[in-house]
Amino acid sequence: MVVPMARTYELVPRPVKRVQTDLRQIVTDFPVPESLPILQQLHDYEPVAMQGQPPVVWDRAENFSVWDRWGNRWIDWSSGVLITNAGHGRKEIIDAIQRQAGHGLLTNYCFPNEIRANFVKRLADLMPAPLKKVFLLTTGSETVECAIKLMRTHGVKAGGRDKNVIVSFEKAFHGRTLGSQQAGGIPALKEWIVNLDAGFVQLEFPDGFRTPDTSFAYFEKQLAAKGVSPANVAGVILETYQGGSASFAPVEYMRQLQAWCKQHGALLACDEVQAGFGRTGKLWGFEHYGIVPDLTTWGKGISSSLPIAAVIGRPDIMDLHPAGSMTSTHTGNPVCVAAAAASLELILAENLTENARVQGDRMLAYFRAMQAKYPQIGWVDGKGLVAGIACVKPGTTEPDADLAWNAIRKSIERGVLLFSPVGFGGGTIKVCPPLNISAEAVDESLAAFEEAFVEALSV
Repeated sequence: MVVPMARTYELVPRPVKRVQTDLRQIVTDFPVPESLPILQQLHDYEPVAMQGQPPVVWDRAENFSVWDRWGNRWIDWSSGVLITNAGHGRKEIIDAIQRQAGHGLLTNYCFPNEIRANFVKRLADLMPAPLKKVFLLTTGSETVECAIKLMRTHGVKAGGRDKNVIVSFEKAFHGRTLGSQQAGGIPALKEWIVNLDAGFVQLEFPDGFRTPDTSFAYFEKQLAAKGVSPANVAGVILETYQGGSASFAPVEYMRQLQAWCKQHGALLACDEVQAGFGRTGKLWGFEHYGIVPDLTTWGKGISSSLPIAAVIGRPDIMDLHPAGSMTSTHTGNPVCVAAAAASLELILAENLTENARVQGDRMLAYFRAMQAKYPQIGWVDGKGLVAGIACVKPGTTEPDADLAWNAIRKSIERGVLLFSPVGFGGGTIKVCPPLNISAEAVDESLAAFEEAFVEALSV
């Protein structure tokens, strides 16, 4: 079995241009020489798998800014990997966490508590029918595992044991656990599994770039080519936008997919872990398609801070398993719930969903103007404050991982913080600032990013 080699950053400080604005400061070499003992300690005591991100030692973060201990400040285009939707370090969230911790209840397994009761009701009230039952968990991967369990349970109950096939999409990322990686569409991430479950089938995602045929007829053609009868499909799961590229499916495709699922007694699950809570300029990502799926999975931006996630779905599906048979040790941890409740109210009260739409439209227009100038940008996609910039070898759709890597490195040296590329061969740069980013910060960071991209072209 061959495990693909990941890129890592050298821990050798290099001189970089100094930056001094109201929103960005780069005042040291990079990586910061004084940070090397911390970075080396992490290398010594953590697995190599943790070494893929830029060597920026975070010290504190507020709204859309991140600082280290040595005077450097970045405009954050990562949101801690799509977590801090309401912004970093929001006082309202910190206060809610402190109140709950000070109250004296830090955990209580699945025993009832009032804060969990209020939060699941709040989520259910905001969700469109029939998404009216909420199961709180810890991570996005855990929610995908639960969705797979529910889809297969429903399929077998309705159509017998042959109705167990889970259809997902190539290049999708659904998590890092056994089931979620089998549903995922990145072969290199699941080579370790060896004995893959034949009940997981991936089809091409209709992004219009690497898959030009975006017709729903192509979905049916691919399924038939893989020898899968629609009668045996228990469910279809897909990211509301494809995580590695920020690409959305065509609206009509999604509507036909929903109708197809209904026709064949299959469930439709939308993975909203990266898309939800205002990220795409809609409160829920599936709203862009004018559909309501049977199941949804949530995480990341749900709390803007602490680990919490959720599966929200139709009551008849959520209730398929009997009492005590679908639980989790940290289900609805009261401190995490307090953070999530505060974050949700911030997103609603400050209309951060609309800010994501407005600022996102401006960012996407800028990136598309860059695409027109630089043939090394093959595709730009996204909605709201999530965008994917596909770096390619000019004239092809072949990912240029080197260019993406160097553009990110150069951006960080200019005070714009991104995370290392994932998906599409490592050639796609993901942009996802906190939803409360200001217009001033958008303009300044876009200009700095283009400077970095141009410099990366000559590396």
